[in-house]
Amino acid sequence: MTYNNDILDDFTHGGMGSAKRPAYPDVVVEMGMVVEDRSSHFTGDIARWNAEGVTLRDAKQYLRHFSWKPGGFLILGEPVTLVRPKQAKSATQRVTASGAVAGDGRARVARASRIWVEGQHDAELLEHVWGDDLRDLGIVVEPLHGADDLAAMVADFQPGTQRKLGVLLDHLVPGSKETRIAQTVRDPNVLITGHPFVDVWAGIRPKVIGLEAWPEIPYDPDVTWKEGLCAALGAPFEGFWPRLRNQVNTFADLTPELVGAVEQLIDFVADLPEE
Repeated sequence: MTYNNDILDDFTHGGMGSAKRPAYPDVVVEMGMVVEDRSSHFTGDIARWNAEGVTLRDAKQYLRHFSWKPGGFLILGEPVTLVRPKQAKSATQRVTASGAVAGDGRARVARASRIWVEGQHDAELLEHVWGDDLRDLGIVVEPLHGADDLAAMVADFQPGTQRKLGVLLDHLVPGSKETRIAQTVRDPNVLITGHPFVDVWAGIRPKVIGLEAWPEIPYDPDVTWKEGLCAALGAPFEGFWPRLRNQVNTFADLTPELVGAVEQLIDFVADLPEE
């Protein structure tokens, strides 16, 4: 059996101790409660929760999402099972794909603030998962179709305290072109976040189409990563994206790096000072 450092492997795969599952005390989640995920040792305060899991925010304001699991967290070094408060939802409450409780379904008038993403697929994925939240907040997502001239585009946008800008970049890792581009923008009313993947497709968990991992795609200046992926999977490129996107049902089908980056942007552009 391959051991992947998941604390539940011994119980869910018939390993040692599978005859009797340990008992852990239940602790009801509360906003601001500090906990540690036992598998990753990620520690932070509870920023939100929903039917699928809990979101932790560390000291650097990085968000990560974890599923509910018995004994999955530590509080003051002791393993506990986090549980949601027992409260009945009203018949009119609706949970969005991102896990938030939706409003009345009527979109607000669009704010001046914006979220920019690198391409159409990025914009479609944000709409697919966070669309209800974005409409409730009146936030518009726009594709950049290339970020090479980001500093000039930001200057043209004229960010301000009532006109914030969030930017989501692909491949935001040390030394990348995208990181160098991000460093050219210095404005307190602009927040640039990103994920480490070459393309937003890779921010979708491969399990949604039955894979353990996305195949490694060697760099080829004449072939895009998307085309290389489809070739490696033996799948036609035409129509692959909508089929992949439609396999995403909630944020749990996306990687924590992508989810955290998007939610930081939403929180940033939605947090406007009182006029």
